[in-house]
Amino acid sequence: MKKVLVLEDESSIRSFIVINLRRAGYEVIEAESGEEALEKLAQHKDVCVCLFDVMLPGIDGFEVCRRVRAGNPHIGIIMLTARSQEMDKVTGLMTGADDYVTKPFSPAELTARVDALIRRSGGFVPQSTPVVDEDELVSPPFTLNLRNRTLEKNGERIKLTQVEFGIMQMFLENTGKALSREEILDSVWGKDYFGELKIVDVNIRRLRLKIEDDTANPTFITTVWGYGYKWGA
Repeated sequence: MKKVLVLEDESSIRSFIVINLRRAGYEVIEAESGEEALEKLAQHKDVCVCLFDVMLPGIDGFEVCRRVRAGNPHIGIIMLTARSQEMDKVTGLMTGADDYVTKPFSPAELTARVDALIRRSGGFVPQSTPVVDEDELVSPPFTLNLRNRTLEKNGERIKLTQVEFGIMQMFLENTGKALSREEILDSVWGKDYFGELKIVDVNIRRLRLKIEDDTANPTFITTVWGYGYKWGA
């Protein structure tokens, strides 16, 4: 059974989330503070997806996200926020979240987001697992290994989230082709994704910070104004 960690300090909201995730077939670990969430994650190494509330006493959801992402690029992270301000969404994604859900949300929407993250990370092979007949996409100076889901630039490993890996794979499979935001959203997040196109732009910004030599003048991921993005000038 797939494990999901829910960090939410309001017990009524946490219970609502937990009940619906259990109905959807997930094993749920609960936490009501950032500190408790970090402890639970240290105990449960097999958690696949985390749901982090933004507004918390003590360590807030953004800081918990930063700490978890720094130690685990592959775990799925969804931010829960009661506020609809654009800055909350952008901040959550830039700190390493894969997705965000604005309260109030429906059980169907929440489980669909978790399902999508689980599907996306399903092909991950742990680093300790030997890789045979590696399947690679190469666009110098980058090598994307599809078997162990890693990216190297000039032989040096770059840590990617599952979403970032999906975006890189789409780019390297379509070198030189202009890809619309809608195409990227459908391919990486799934055609049944509930969210906004803005999530594509923020993830591209985050990916550029990791791979570009000069983020002010990107040369690998170029913008096609009014349309989307392209790999290569």
